[in-house]
Amino acid sequence: MSVFNEKSFDHHELVVFKEDVNTGLKAIIAVHNTNLGASLGGCRMYPYADDRAALEDVLRLSRGMTYKSALAGLPLGGGKSVIIGDPHTQKSRDLLLSMGEFVDSLGGRYIVAEDSGTCVEDIEVIGEKTKHISGVQRHRQHGGDPSPTTAYGVYRGIEAAVAHRFGPVRGCQGLKVAIQGAGNVGRHLAEHLIANGASVYVADVSQCNLNQAQALGAKVVGVDEILTLDVDVFAPCAMGAVINDHSISAIRAAVIAGAANNQLARPEHAQQLDKRGILYAPDFVINAGGIIDAYYQQVGVDEQRMISHVDTIATTLGAVFEQAAQERKTTHQVAEDLAEKIFQSANRAAA
Repeated sequence: MSVFNEKSFDHHELVVFKEDVNTGLKAIIAVHNTNLGASLGGCRMYPYADDRAALEDVLRLSRGMTYKSALAGLPLGGGKSVIIGDPHTQKSRDLLLSMGEFVDSLGGRYIVAEDSGTCVEDIEVIGEKTKHISGVQRHRQHGGDPSPTTAYGVYRGIEAAVAHRFGPVRGCQGLKVAIQGAGNVGRHLAEHLIANGASVYVADVSQCNLNQAQALGAKVVGVDEILTLDVDVFAPCAMGAVINDHSISAIRAAVIAGAANNQLARPEHAQQLDKRGILYAPDFVINAGGIIDAYYQQVGVDEQRMISHVDTIATTLGAVFEQAAQERKTTHQVAEDLAEKIFQSANRAAA
């Protein structure tokens, strides 16, 4: 397997592998670009089908973090890590300590935070072996977990998308939203939407997640049904590549705006959405709340300033929508072009 020939390899600065037979750790750290600063991104633990699937995921995720931080106006680069394994059955303290040593070996080029399959407590254990962590603040309401902030940013992004697609008078009152994935982010997103008058439908493979969402007032539907619901907004909040050759024709929502990373299986799917008249909120713009939160934790700035920064997600999305309409480009392409101007100009300035 050649990393350089992988379809998602995009001039990554660093891709590092570690296997620890004593703890069972099999992990990959990918640093995509550090023109703007050290890379910060979550550690995902997932039972990938094979090594290539894990590599594909970490390459795509780390690239997305570069674009996300650039458009969020953060002095951060893009990085991500993945641990190959089932977080429910294979995670252990020793494995996490070994991951901490792995992160520390990069000398600060990569800062780790929680992601799917990891939590605040896991990052605390990793932090016993490295100072290069974020998302751990016990005095905060959620202990430093950035998931609620991600959800709030997505909610503000949905407001912006709905205003662009339906007009500013629509708001969330009476809005119908289908949320795919009712975990930490999806559940908090449902809470915001329901509190502001939306009707929310959720699907998840976890009954526990569904029970919590249902207690908030969300309606539970099957995982095979969530894509095809006749709703205003479809919000992917689970794994990536949900917008693909098989799903595009089934989607009935007028807006796609959710928290999942890498929602498009391929870039050309943005064009197919555009042809169908579906407004797509680029994932690396709308889900930036978590990285904004993690950055502010790093520098120790107060929470109100952080929330004000997250609010700018709506403004950025509005500008992306307007430019895409004016230039007759997809929102995905416009957002990528804007991000590239930011981090590439930083590289020229450094030179």
